[in-house]
Amino acid sequence: MRRSKIPSLARTKLTQVATAALLMAVAPYAAASPPTLTDNEVRIGVLTDLAGVYSDASGRGSVIAAQLAIDDFIAQAKPAFKIKLLSADMQLKPDVGATIARTWFDRDGVDMIVDIPSSAVTLAVMNLAAEKNKVVIPTGPASLRITNEDCMATALHWAYDEYSQGQGTARAITEAGHKNWFFIEADYAGGKALRAGFEDAVKAAGGKVVGSAKHPLGAIEFASQIVQAQSSKADVIGMANAAGDSANFVKQAASFGVTPKQIIAASLIHITEIHGLGLKSTQGMYLTDGFYWDRNAETRAWSARFLAQKKKMPSMVQAGTYSAVLHYLRGVQSAGTDEAKATVTAMKKLPVNDVFASNGRIREDGRMVHDMYLWEIKAPQESKYPWDYYKLRATIPAEKAFRPLEQSTCKLVKGAAA
Repeated sequence: MRRSKIPSLARTKLTQVATAALLMAVAPYAAASPPTLTDNEVRIGVLTDLAGVYSDASGRGSVIAAQLAIDDFIAQAKPAFKIKLLSADMQLKPDVGATIARTWFDRDGVDMIVDIPSSAVTLAVMNLAAEKNKVVIPTGPASLRITNEDCMATALHWAYDEYSQGQGTARAITEAGHKNWFFIEADYAGGKALRAGFEDAVKAAGGKVVGSAKHPLGAIEFASQIVQAQSSKADVIGMANAAGDSANFVKQAASFGVTPKQIIAASLIHITEIHGLGLKSTQGMYLTDGFYWDRNAETRAWSARFLAQKKKMPSMVQAGTYSAVLHYLRGVQSAGTDEAKATVTAMKKLPVNDVFASNGRIREDGRMVHDMYLWEIKAPQESKYPWDYYKLRATIPAEKAFRPLEQSTCKLVKGAAA
């Protein structure tokens, strides 16, 4: 049996490294005087998926990540205000999500909502937040609409989007000579968004799309879509879906003998799904991700704390939620108020430096830009310890990972396209 190195990650030395780094990062954000709060308390709501297809990559893990951010901020910044965390299951339904958000804003005094792993729910909550002058920081959805035609002054898009997911994976595979693509697309806003990002990158790299097949959210059976993909003779099968849908497709594709005849490319698959599927089914797959627990000493130390509570390593969405909550609290302290527009203005002035992003920044359109990473999934024999799944193939710098600001249609951007 292999000796695990995971327990050692939380030991004193790594914890001291992470704590020291956080102390230096938080210190510059302290306000000169105690913030003036609307109700003497900052209240944050994690609107998430606790039982659906995104529950593993988001869900309870996002709640844990948000609490870790609060704990770290209190320990290091020693704020003069109290912080309260709420969470709820929006069931991937826009009406349910909007109802929860309205109740939080009107009755519970929530100042900021984070996570929201559904583009449709996010857009519904953003409209309500704009009406109520509240902050929304989606870390779970992919849609470019969030920072383009539907952008709002108090909405920030944090972890990734459809553009970032295509720029690494699709370009690398296409430029390697695998030109013909067939897409498996989830039939909802998020699936459409992921395919659009992938397809743009494929075409920019000289490839073409030879076919596609859709499936409903939360699909169990993929036989029909797999047969269509095999019949297309495409070099690559691009998965324009996420979480449980991606996992179910990969598992069934393996039983149909899709690989190694065709490459499977993930537009959005999290380490939690890779863990469930195993390296035998996923080896050789390429993916773009903004966070990996084993990237450096700081990510290992923080992930060990997360692992102790969740019993799984954090996904990009969960690590992004930690980052978003931490930076929001820094913004409140820097602004000296929890008023939404003032807090967002302060957040945009501060660099994003934490376990998720180094020297990230928030643009005029609300997009937080940061480096992304192209990973290849290891073969079983390459993995040396638990959760040792990825090998780094490329770092995609922030300015290339996200859609250029000059292409924005956001009304907040000077000179934005009509």
